[in-house]
Amino acid sequence: ATSINDINITTIDDKVENRQGLNINEKILIAEFAASLIKNNDFVYIDAGTTTELMIDFIKNTKAVFVTNGIVHARKLIQKNCITYILGGELKLTTEAIVGAQTVSTEAVVGNQALMNLQSYHFTKGFFGTNGVDIERGFTTPDIKEAMVKDEALHRSKKRYILCDNSKFEKISSVTFADIKEAKIITTNLDNNIYRQETEILEVRK
Repeated sequence: ATSINDINITTIDDKVENRQGLNINEKILIAEFAASLIKNNDFVYIDAGTTTELMIDFIKNTKAVFVTNGIVHARKLIQKNCITYILGGELKLTTEAIVGAQTVSTEAVVGNQALMNLQSYHFTKGFFGTNGVDIERGFTTPDIKEAMVKDEALHRSKKRYILCDNSKFEKISSVTFADIKEAKIITTNLDNNIYRQETEILEVRK
């Protein structure tokens, strides 16, 4: 096991507008493939994040029902005439995700109220963003409240997909929201075969 002293831990979540242009070609390929997995009668959770937002552009199956904690995500879904539900709770500016019980002047939902909303749901498929992927420490994000929402939504999804460009591998943020074995990873060409030993990798070839 790698010592905690030997790793670099990312503790800050960069603003959405700073992340949207990063690795954009990879993200588009991943997003398009993820959207193709949605079928009739699916009940889908879409996590806040830049790649999950891109995914909505490629959704062709508007007969599915969607739940999200992303403000922008919800708006894009209803513009496609998708039946859409949004979690209630505290709004977080940097990721535009719903997180908690208090309302502030930001754009993303996270905390206790969002968790309570999720406890009523049982998703056929869930699509999630991550700040880092590591064999030992799993899927991680810098924000505790957002990690709690990701954890709850992921474990309420029958099929679980992490949308992850190559820059996220071997990166670690402050809080683990799922073990590496608990979700399939959608990515582009992945050279490090150690991840294939731990979970299913769905590669989208460039």
